[in-house]
Amino acid sequence: MKVYILPNRVTLVGKAWQIRHKLKQYGKEYTTVQEWITATKVKL
Repeated sequence: MKVYILPNRVTLVGKAWQIRHKLKQYGKEYTTVQEWITATKVKL
């Protein structure tokens, strides 16, 4: 499972069940994809 976070998009690479699981995890923490990208930029 790989997650690529770019300034304007998120790309998930893996098996369908892995992607669904990861999206559920991130969905609990972030409401929007923009929040997810912004939070990741701050951490880096």
